[in-house]
Amino acid sequence: MCQVTISSFEFFKMFPDERSARVHFEGATWPNGPVCPYCEYLDITTLKREGYYRCKSCRKDFTVRVGTVMHRSKIPIRKWLFAMYLVCTARKGVSSVQLSKEIGITQKSAWFLLQRIREGCSKEGEKLSGIVEVDETFIGGLEGNKHKDKKLKAGRGAVGKAAVLGMRERDGEHRVKAFPIADTTSQLLQHSIEKNVNPGATICTDEHGAYRGLRGYDHRVIKHKAGRYVDGMAGTNGIESVWAVLKRGYYGIYHHFSVKHLARYVDEFTFRLNAGNVKIHTMNRINSLIIGMVGKRLTYKALIAEPVPKAG
Repeated sequence: MCQVTISSFEFFKMFPDERSARVHFEGATWPNGPVCPYCEYLDITTLKREGYYRCKSCRKDFTVRVGTVMHRSKIPIRKWLFAMYLVCTARKGVSSVQLSKEIGITQKSAWFLLQRIREGCSKEGEKLSGIVEVDETFIGGLEGNKHKDKKLKAGRGAVGKAAVLGMRERDGEHRVKAFPIADTTSQLLQHSIEKNVNPGATICTDEHGAYRGLRGYDHRVIKHKAGRYVDGMAGTNGIESVWAVLKRGYYGIYHHFSVKHLARYVDEFTFRLNAGNVKIHTMNRINSLIIGMVGKRLTYKALIAEPVPKAG
């Protein structure tokens, strides 16, 4: 067994009860001791009730849940931690139906819990550099069952599907960035590259016309239509392998991503390729996720009321 991976048996041995899970959360969230989530004051009083603290400045009581996506959740921290373990270790992801069975909660609660964990997967990160492969893929689409008059017009990609743009460094840590985009026009694709890749980098794309005229980069094109998939430095095999993983999760685990929540699912898969990479120790992956959950809040009301995103 890989030395950086712990089994579920080892996980439960490490965290046999709620207290051990809470202490781990506190250590990852506050490595130098409790910090007030309301005013960030460091002078804190430990209360008699285990896991509760009081800020000496604003006088508010708090736990490690406050100021994170776990705020006001009644689900035990140990169950949260195991759910995060599953998200980090399941290559294709874990469905809300499966999670509900694993930790003994309703499917609705499991779905909401997973969406909050995915919120913690979202990280801007530094711009990519070196040789960067760029490509789009298309997710979803239920056009086949629609009446002819109601079917959408086709453009780049399959009809009725949501576009996702991805970028992957070929060397070094092979960092990945991916996110839904509103369209595959030249303006949006080139702006997205400029926003996420350092100037002077080598950009490898396919022959899609929207990439033409890309300035500030060494742009290499691989001509798939001519039957080429690698041509010297040019090639997009790395980013296409990312799409393969994403689509295995889509078809094998989730079966459908709502466009409304697509960004979070993409964030989850991207996290597993970056801070959640299998080459990193399981607990370090979980700790990265814990840290990513701090300073974020997602209520159920806000989640279901979210509008469908209009931009990439």
